Amino acid sequence: MREKIVENYSDIFSTFQEFKGESLEKHVEKLKQVDQLIPHSATFFCITNTSDQSFEYVSKNFHPTMKLPIDEMCTRGMEFWWGRMHPEEMETWLQSLKDLMIFTMSNIALEDRRRMTYTWNYRVKDGEGIYKNIIQHTTPMFFDDEGKPIIGLAHYSVLEAHEILPIQATAKILNANDEYETLFYQMYGDQKLLVDDISHRERDVLRLLSFGFSNDDISDKLNISAHTVKTHRKNVMTKTGCKNTTQLVAMCIRQGII
Repeated sequence: MREKIVENYSDIFSTFQEFKGESLEKHVEKLKQVDQLIPHSATFFCITNTSDQSFEYVSKNFHPTMKLPIDEMCTRGMEFWWGRMHPEEMETWLQSLKDLMIFTMSNIALEDRRRMTYTWNYRVKDGEGIYKNIIQHTTPMFFDDEGKPIIGLAHYSVLEAHEILPIQATAKILNANDEYETLFYQMYGDQKLLVDDISHRERDVLRLLSFGFSNDDISDKLNISAHTVKTHRKNVMTKTGCKNTTQLVAMCIRQGII
C-alpha cells in the first residue's frame, strides 16, 4: 500500500524540475522569524515540496500538537507523514488531490493560480496512537514550467477525533476584495448526497456567516447584492431544514460543508 501511495502521489505532482535555492531559502528564513511570534495552538504549518516529497520547514507547534518529533518529519519527509495516515482514507485522499490538480490545470488560468488556495482533510495518528482529524489548507508558492503548483505553504488545523469527518476537497480563489470564493468542491463517500444541493456561492455565504459578518459585509466581500445574500441564506435554510442561523452554521461546520 505504501509503495502504491508514493507512486500515485508522484504521478499527480510529477515534474522534471528541482525546487531548491536562494529564493526558497529566503521564504523559509522569513517563516522561521514569523514562527517565533506565533503562540502555541492546535495548528501548525509546513512548507511542502512535492517535487521531492519533502518538508522544507515544519513549525514549532507540530510537536506539541501531534506529539511527534519535528526532526523526523523534516528528515523523512512526506513518507513519514503518510505512514501515519489512516489506511482506509489513503486512496480517497489521493483521489481528492488528483481531482484538485486536474481542475487547476484544466480550468484555472496560469496568471490566476497564485491566487488559489486548496483545502482537504484526512486522519493522522499522533504520537500517542490517536487518530486526529487534520484539515489542511495549502497555498501555492512556486510553480514548475507547466504551471503546476509544486511548493506550497500548508496550514494544518488539528481536531480531536470525536467523529469521523467525510473527506472533502475545495479550491478557492482570492477575489479583488481579498475574499476567497469557491470554484471547486467535492465531498467523497456516502455522505456526499447530503450536501450536493448547496452551491459554491451558498457555501461562501455560509462561511462568512460563520465568521460573524452581516449581510451587507458579505455583499461587499462577494460583490453581490444584500438581497442576493438573504436569498442564499433562505435557500440553504430550506435545503437543510434549520430554523435559525446559529443552528445552520453549527450544522454546516459539523458536517464540513464550510
